[in-house]
Amino acid sequence: MKTLYRISRIISNQIAIIVLAVAAIGLLLPETFTWIPTSSINWLLGIVMFGMGLTLKPQDFKVVFTKPKAVLIGCAAQFTIMPLIAWTLCNLFGLPTEIAIGVILVGCCPGGTASNVITYLAGGDIALSVGMTGISTLLAPIMTPVLTFILAGKDVNVDVVAMLMSVIQVVILPIVLGFVANHYWGKYTEKVVGILPMFSTLAIALIVGLIMGVNADRVLSSGLYIIAVVILHNTLGLTLGFTIGKVLKLDAAKRNAIAIEVGMQNSGLATSLASTHFSMYPLATIPGALFSVWHNFSGAIAANILKKHI
Repeated sequence: MKTLYRISRIISNQIAIIVLAVAAIGLLLPETFTWIPTSSINWLLGIVMFGMGLTLKPQDFKVVFTKPKAVLIGCAAQFTIMPLIAWTLCNLFGLPTEIAIGVILVGCCPGGTASNVITYLAGGDIALSVGMTGISTLLAPIMTPVLTFILAGKDVNVDVVAMLMSVIQVVILPIVLGFVANHYWGKYTEKVVGILPMFSTLAIALIVGLIMGVNADRVLSSGLYIIAVVILHNTLGLTLGFTIGKVLKLDAAKRNAIAIEVGMQNSGLATSLASTHFSMYPLATIPGALFSVWHNFSGAIAANILKKHI
């Protein structure tokens, strides 16, 4: 097992390079991934969420009661800043509907699973980060569909109930199953926790590769301005998350945690929802895939910058 743990650590530490490499392969050699059915995106995301559930313990949620102000500020920022930035960028850039819906979906999703690792690297409050990820994820079945309807409902048909059920199936249920398994069979699950980062990294990479492969021609012809929007979305989220923490006079560790949680989204969920509920808009999956590639790079950069403020 020690060898597997070592391999897992190496793979997870190189997530940015791996995801970028897989994205490039998907674009240049799309047949590498196009044989994989797009329906597998939900299963791959489920694997990531199950792994997250296996790492959670009841005490991880104590932060909700011990640091309610920070959690409330963080979750409120999560579901206001990123959706509003997404909507604003879509209007400023005059994005076509099929791309705009993807950008808005990214903005309306909860915090990303990689945010806890980046928070650690940034010297942030890890307990707060884990608590925020958990709470925002639990709120996602309601918040994500409702916010998507509010911001995009006039342009496309947003089935709030169907999206709610999708979030429950691909996010909440796997997390709950992982949480229960960890609670009742902890002595067994703790043996596999060390290799979970490897599976999560590979699952995210496969999602990105699949989306890039299926949409290679479209991405190559219209990818530059989508990339610009994704970079702006993420950068503004990180910056405003940090600024809110500073304005409200939170300590440096909490500010850093909130900045990372706000700026890093569960882009895998956005991709899953786009492919399931907006299949008539093929490009809707692209912003989520590109966000997965970019925020792993920006997260590492942000961690180095934020750590200097501790």
